[in-house]
Amino acid sequence: MEVAHWLYPLVLSILAAYKNLERLILTLLFPLVKKLVIGRFRKAGIDLNGNGPAGITIRPGHEKEWILRVACDLELGLGEMYMEGLWECKSLDKFMFLMLKSEMYKEATSFRNSCISYLRHGLFNMQTMKKAFEVSSHYDLGNDLFESFLDPSMSYSCGYWRTAQNLNEAQTAKMELIAQKLKLREGMRVLDVGCGWGGLARHLAKNYGVTVVGVTIGNEGAEYARKVCAGLPVEIRVQDYRTLNEKFDRIVSVGMFEHVGSKNYREYFEVVNRCLVDDGIFLLHTIGVHDVRMEQKDPWTLKYIFPNGQIPYYRDVDEALEGLFLIEDWHNFGVDYGKTLLCWRDNFDVAWPQLESKYGNTFYRMWKFYLETSAGAFAARKLNLWQIILTKDGLLNGYDSVR
Repeated sequence: MEVAHWLYPLVLSILAAYKNLERLILTLLFPLVKKLVIGRFRKAGIDLNGNGPAGITIRPGHEKEWILRVACDLELGLGEMYMEGLWECKSLDKFMFLMLKSEMYKEATSFRNSCISYLRHGLFNMQTMKKAFEVSSHYDLGNDLFESFLDPSMSYSCGYWRTAQNLNEAQTAKMELIAQKLKLREGMRVLDVGCGWGGLARHLAKNYGVTVVGVTIGNEGAEYARKVCAGLPVEIRVQDYRTLNEKFDRIVSVGMFEHVGSKNYREYFEVVNRCLVDDGIFLLHTIGVHDVRMEQKDPWTLKYIFPNGQIPYYRDVDEALEGLFLIEDWHNFGVDYGKTLLCWRDNFDVAWPQLESKYGNTFYRMWKFYLETSAGAFAARKLNLWQIILTKDGLLNGYDSVR
């Protein structure tokens, strides 16, 4: 039985009051707090005087505020203060790399943030059918924004850089990798769960002679996908995955599982199981963590980028699969996501003069922080990118993996 959702904002209000008390105590102990914060960053190799590629510079007159907000809310405080222009860094990705490699996150999670994380993923289901569409606020920010930094296929997920020389090649290689892993045959019916702007659906239908049904919760993405897939055997629906109940030869899901939530993993795999033919193949492409202490340790991303999101922990995925699927292959190429994100950052910077009047400087700093710190997390190997091949009961002749 789910805990009533009216309780969630009440508990958050109590924790907010606790935060104010915490801030008061930290202020009274500021000399000690300052010494501890500066010492911890230096131990990670991060200089607070702007030296080195990961060095940071705090706006004059704001050092005390910066230290107190970092001590009180490490991840949220850093992100919000960057958006406010209170500090600068030569290389945010290198900054995040050093933070994570030093495993600062294991020491800096406050009691309050631990409580919030437990509420989100221990008591409450933040990805019910009603709440699932809240994340569409991210994907419906504007097609002009996503066109500005994505490749022509509008692939908003990790590219595959094994032989690729640029972003376009990496995204095409990723779609080809998926097609080869699915072992498609002409005439097959394919389900794309979380089809985004339709790039993968278009690629598979155009090059492999398959029929594709794509489901998404993004209205702008769905409209865009219908246009790029016009004339091909592709159907795009705005639909929650839980309402699906029809058969497909192959199922693929790219960059959507991060919005499912651990409380819904079992139901998610049950839906895929009932929709997949007995000898079918399912490919799950998702970001993931191997250290449970990294799981949802980033309240800034939850607040500003992906509402109600949850990065999957590998043990939770494995447990949810039990009795439904056999793992045929588990491929990790998370390092490639760092390269992809930095390409997106470069494209975004080039396109910014055309976007600035619509989105504003605070948005620019928010988006830059999102792209670059995410790249640092993948480079530090604290975030992974998994492609998992699943079959209902194992293919009788075995599964030959593709790389």
